[in-house]
Amino acid sequence: MTGIRTAVVTGGMSGLGAAAAARLAEDGLKVITLDVAAGADLHVNVAELAAVRDAAERIGPVDVLVNSAGVVGPNVPLWQVPLDGWENTFAVNVRGTFNTCKAFVPGMRERGWGRIVNIASVAGKDGNPNMSPYSASKAAVIALSKSLGKELATSGVLVNVVAPAVISTPLNAKTDPATLAHITSLIPMNRLGRPEEVAELIAWLASDRVSFSTGAVYDISGGRATY
Repeated sequence: MTGIRTAVVTGGMSGLGAAAAARLAEDGLKVITLDVAAGADLHVNVAELAAVRDAAERIGPVDVLVNSAGVVGPNVPLWQVPLDGWENTFAVNVRGTFNTCKAFVPGMRERGWGRIVNIASVAGKDGNPNMSPYSASKAAVIALSKSLGKELATSGVLVNVVAPAVISTPLNAKTDPATLAHITSLIPMNRLGRPEEVAELIAWLASDRVSFSTGAVYDISGGRATY
């Protein structure tokens, strides 16, 4: 494949999304950020399929999709989770990933090359206490990616998942301090991860340097995830 590749990064104005956007730009990609925050290239709520489809039409051909838009959701025991809190967490974290994949995968298939990197969490494998909506939504992202990876396995389009432990991002500023302290204590390296560390893994998964991996989950957890 020749020419400059185009990457779409959702949630691209902060945290892992911003770090990924900057790192992909360093690799020479044209990066387009989708976010509800000010300053994004396109102001898009990924939970709304019509808005995502409109953005896809405006952007045109896309080679790389990084799904980083996400919310933490309620930090309470499951039986105290309000229904709207549950539904909003799934709307952004799961439906948002579904919507962007649905919008951009057909073009990738037609061109015979693409890289999709979906951001999940070790919470989607372990289940964090007092974070059942977040944990369940990230488990759904993992399963969605595994299915999509198999569906696209011979198409030239690879789909992989990055599952970080706690990373120092604005997203975690909204996490209950006690819950945050607990999940941080599970990291053997005894520190939070940095967004740029995750961005390096994303950049590899978005490139030609990965060729024999799809539907896989890549932990970046300071030693927390060992399976």
